[in-house]
Amino acid sequence: MAAPWWDSDYKDRSPLEYRVYVGNLPFSANDRSLKDSFANYGAISAEIAWDSVMGRSRGFGFVNFEDSESVKAAIQGMNGQDIGGRNVTVAKANTRPRRWRA
Repeated sequence: MAAPWWDSDYKDRSPLEYRVYVGNLPFSANDRSLKDSFANYGAISAEIAWDSVMGRSRGFGFVNFEDSESVKAAIQGMNGQDIGGRNVTVAKANTRPRRWRA
């Protein structure tokens, strides 16, 4: 019997992730401005990491793409570029490990 909080077939059901990590973002950046910065590369969504205590951006975020070619083009084209007065770091995002649910 499988535990109800663990999906044993999770790896079979998870789609491939086409994400990039974007670091050194200005604190004024938001999801929309990040997505707009990567629009030329086919960004489909973007998320900024927020500090719940301070109520502001943590200075990094993630952008999702449709395919691996868009990811490669975005990394090559945007790494080191200026967004909001700061030179950003763009790299392929690591796949998040599966977390236990209680």
